[in-house]
Formats: sequence, structure tokens, C-alpha cells
Amino acid sequence: MRALRILLILAVVLGGILVGVDRLAVAYAESEAASRTKLSGARSESIEVDIKGFPFLTQAAAKRFDRVDVRATGIQARAGDRKIRIGELAVVLRDVTVNGEFVGERAGSAAGTALISYEDLTAASEHEATLAYGGNGKMKVTGSVEFLGRTLTRSVLSTVTAVNGDTIRVRADEVPGEGIPGVEELVRARTDFERPLHVLAGMKVEKVEPRPEGLAVTVSGKDMALVG
Repeated sequence: MRALRILLILAVVLGGILVGVDRLAVAYAESEAASRTKLSGARSESIEVDIKGFPFLTQAAAKRFDRVDVRATGIQARAGDRKIRIGELAVVLRDVTVNGEFVGERAGSAAGTALISYEDLTAASEHEATLAYGGNGKMKVTGSVEFLGRTLTRSVLSTVTAVNGDTIRVRADEVPGEGIPGVEELVRARTDFERPLHVLAGMKVEKVEPRPEGLAVTVSGKDMALVG
């Protein structure tokens, strides 16, 4: 019984050592991957990589990981011919293959969400319109137009949709035209717009949803080449 007890203690100790080594290895790999990862066509303030699954060393030996979570913040990207800041991009990569330096090469699939604040959306607007949350999944767009020597400022509630997998479309549900011919067209010229948005190479825009904290953009991709 005493010998059996010793064997059990040794098994627990050795198991703890192996787990510790495995966790140290995954921490090192995550740090290396985060320092080497770059978003295609964009700069970011920080990137965090979280390699899922256990044991890590077995996955590393096979150079294939079931799931890798990537979170980037403060992304400076482009929307058409305008610069735009994306506050956060969180992506789940699955079936990731890597080379010997833990740098991503390909992912079988990817799914995530980008969050853009209304302040950043307003700054990227070329129509001099102010964007805000309008409640009930709508975006509030405020713009001013000159009409017959008067400055008319109007706020509209707009529906935001994804078009062709890479474009955001904002269109007012209704425009108060005050019964004056031509006013609605002038207001829509300020409040309605489309904006190409390439969040991450190889991913497409699936859905856009105005939320109180900003515009949430759902993105996805398959058989993606990753940039290291």
C-alpha cells in the first residue's frame, strides 16, 4: 500500500510538471504569434492571441491547432478612399496550420465581430453627417443642407445593411421633407451612403447591427491565408 501511495504521488507530481511545461509553452507561442501577427492592409495598437486546446505540445508537434482566438484593438484601416478606426476586432480561427515559428499560414474557417464607435464612423464620413445610435437596431444620422438660403438640419433613423459581402449601406427609413419639393433628395444626399469595408483580408461582411456602443460588423471566411 505504501509503494502504491508513492506511485500515485509521483504520478500526480509528474502530471503537474507536464501540465506546467505545456502551459509555459503555450504562453510563449501566444506571445510570439501576437508579436508577429499583422492585419493585411491595416495597423493595430495591440494584438492578443489565445491558443485553445490541451495539450498544446501535441498540437504544436502536428503544426495544426483546432482553435485560435485573435483580438486586435485600435485598428487603422480604410473604408473606400477614407481612413477609419475600428475599435476592436475579435476573430475565432479554426483548423489553423502553422510553420515552425508559430506563425499562422492558413485557417480552415474564421468568424468574428468588429466594433466601430459612432465617433469613428462620423470621423470617416464624407458627407459631414453625425452618426449615433437611434435605438431599436437603428442608426441616427444628422445632416445639414442649404436650401433657398436657409440651413436645414435634419435627423433621420436609418437601416444599416451589408451589401455584396464587403459594403455597408445606410439608408434613412423616412425623411421629413416638409412638403417642399427637392428637400428629401437634398437630405438623403447627406444621410444615405454606402461604404466599402475591408476589415480583414479574405473575410466578408455577413451582417451589420447598430448597438448602443457602436456598429457591430459580423465577418467570416473560409480557407483563409493568414498574414504573419
